[in-house]
Amino acid sequence: MKKAEAVFGLLRIPVDIAAVCAALLLAYRLRELNIDLIPGLQLLEPATTLPPLPVYMSTFVIPGILGFLFFGACLSMYALLATRSAWNEIGRLFIASFLWLVAVIAWYFLVKKQLFYSRMLLMHSAFFIAMFGMIARVSVLLLQRACLHCGIGVRRTVSIGQQALVKAAKNTLTQDIRYRYLGHIETLAELKALRKEGVIDLVLQTDPDPKNAATNALIEYCRSEHIGYAFLPPVLAENPHQLKTDRLGLVPVLAFAPTPLDGWGRVFKRLFDIVGSALLILLLLPLLCTLCTLCIFFQGFPLFYISRRIGDPQRRTIPVIKFRTMVRDADKKKATLKEHSHRNDGPLFKMKNDPRVTPLGRFYRRFSLDELPQLLNVFIGQMSLVGPRPHLPEEVDRYSSYERRVFAVKPGITGLAQVSGRSDLAFKEEVRLDLKYIEEWSLRIDLWILWRTIFAVIRRSGAD
Repeated sequence: MKKAEAVFGLLRIPVDIAAVCAALLLAYRLRELNIDLIPGLQLLEPATTLPPLPVYMSTFVIPGILGFLFFGACLSMYALLATRSAWNEIGRLFIASFLWLVAVIAWYFLVKKQLFYSRMLLMHSAFFIAMFGMIARVSVLLLQRACLHCGIGVRRTVSIGQQALVKAAKNTLTQDIRYRYLGHIETLAELKALRKEGVIDLVLQTDPDPKNAATNALIEYCRSEHIGYAFLPPVLAENPHQLKTDRLGLVPVLAFAPTPLDGWGRVFKRLFDIVGSALLILLLLPLLCTLCTLCIFFQGFPLFYISRRIGDPQRRTIPVIKFRTMVRDADKKKATLKEHSHRNDGPLFKMKNDPRVTPLGRFYRRFSLDELPQLLNVFIGQMSLVGPRPHLPEEVDRYSSYERRVFAVKPGITGLAQVSGRSDLAFKEEVRLDLKYIEEWSLRIDLWILWRTIFAVIRRSGAD
């Protein structure tokens, strides 16, 4: 470990202590004052139940700081060898602030069975902890980045082996400012010569073989020279994000992780879907009622078309709800129109100017209004706001094993493929984008796709 890495890792502790202390004192001070931001309009009365400042410091500030440090440690916020992004660090900070707030409420209401000094002080405290903590973390990261630009704390890295360094690893080493990539060599002799010219912090082997004497000699040399040693696993070397470290008892293993949507990732995405779909249903309720009325007036019943689609890796079907946009016997006419499909690069049936689509249905499809009832599918857990498109059983029967990997997650109303071209994309490109989303999922990506969806609908790009 570089000294600079340890310094910046440890620096996060006093920085967080200062941020939490400042946040709690500011929240206390605000509740002491008459808040009169607008002349003549008092927004908040000063609290009358606050203890003296020394008592507040000893009974709340100091325990509050220790509690936040505890949650931060549980979330690995003080790891000395952290390689997380700024977004990841800020996300962990917000989670720690939320857990801190929940813990304080639980302590006072469930354990001490008494009211807190002031509910507004508690809310202000959590808010200021998150804000001050974010400012402090960003400041530390900017300082660390400035040091790296000056060469302080940079890990000088060389790759070694008969196989060339894979593209994903090379891009990281050449673009990440935490590393200075010195190039690729093939033998231990070349490494020894390079070592005489200057410091080497990390050796990355591209062709590890425990039965090969050269591999064992390389490891022994790195240990004797105090050089960090790492290797690229031959399995999935081009997809390192699909591997995670684990332990089988005392034995370290590399486990296959096809998607981050596992464990807490799946929980967070489900909570996001429940809250998001509920809010959208409430906000769009007048529009949904209007669309139903138009359907009744121009097309009659039924209002909805329910399509059975594949919803999980076990190929169980789910009822995907849409506003009816076609004539009533549209499914019976589909077989006679398959030869006119403009998608000949895969199993999907897509047809421009489909004669089965009604005039009102064409308008709904142009702005994707027909898919709004799927918010109910999302709310009850059959679909997600963001994910691969839902698939028809007859299409899935013709999918290759590679294409069936898209069933690792729930289908979504929108997705990376939809905002990247929708129906204009070739089938292979659509699958590639869906798999990219599955392998690199995060809530930030979901928010970005939902934001892109708004503009894709407005532009009507790739609409059927």
